[in-house]
Amino acid sequence: MRMSMILPPELVEEAREAAGLTSKTETVIYALRELVRRKRLEELKSMFGTTEITVDLDYVRGRARRART
Repeated sequence: MRMSMILPPELVEEAREAAGLTSKTETVIYALRELVRRKRLEELKSMFGTTEITVDLDYVRGRARRART
């Protein structure tokens, strides 16, 4: 997709150097992907601890349960 944007040249250059990229286009794409990645991580973190999973490993592995004494 082609689009025109007005971006601060100093910021684009600083971001390009920080990311080790060679073009402005690569820099903008990298920044957008990074933003989306971070948002997804935040969403995953917000779900942490909200799901409880209980697994009977002996049953899953087909082992007979031993009586504990």
